[in-house]
Amino acid sequence: MGREEQIEEREVLDSIFPDEITDISETEYRISITLDILGEEEEEEPQVMILTVRYPEEYPDKAPHLELSPPQNAPSHPYLNLADDKPELLEGLQATIEENLGMAMVFTLVSSLKEAAEQLVADRKEEAAKVHEEKVLAAEREENKKFHGTPVNRETFLKWRDDFVKEMEEIRVREEEERLAEMKKAKIKEPVKLTGRQLWERGLAAGGVEEEGDDDGVPTAEVEKLAV
Repeated sequence: MGREEQIEEREVLDSIFPDEITDISETEYRISITLDILGEEEEEEPQVMILTVRYPEEYPDKAPHLELSPPQNAPSHPYLNLADDKPELLEGLQATIEENLGMAMVFTLVSSLKEAAEQLVADRKEEAAKVHEEKVLAAEREENKKFHGTPVNRETFLKWRDDFVKEMEEIRVREEEERLAEMKKAKIKEPVKLTGRQLWERGLAAGGVEEEGDDDGVPTAEVEKLAV
């Protein structure tokens, strides 16, 4: 009974996949599955998986043996690597196998496998797009920081005020040190205020111009005022 169902299913599959199916033996064959991946350019080579099916004697009451592989010399795909993704994809077929035990199931398995692989690629492309978008937004935020100041609140204002006061004090001290250094270099001293006596002795007081007189230096005009 099982063998008759296997032959019948194989004939049906040949009509569904005339160019995609290749016999290996009476109970084993390969099916080429071409993925429909959105966003791929027309000139890009489509992604293809090879599903190898081998019937056990009890099939369809027992699950078929399945193997998944890429075609020979197939180009790598950025979002699908069958060497790594095969366990996940085949494991995803187990529920479908359980639901279809006792019935021809290969066409259903091919459809489920194709859909799962296409969804896996779509999810990874979406995740990659999100990562790229976040990098772009992060770069834009960094660029925008050049044109926008820090938002002002009480904490930022107090910090700014303290920094400003500190900076002004440092400038004042530095300028004072520079001024004193310049004065020292030029040997300039602070002006000294003279006493009245010193002004008189130096002839700087008003009306204190020295005239020729006695050798002791007393002004002649003043002596004449004191004469009897």
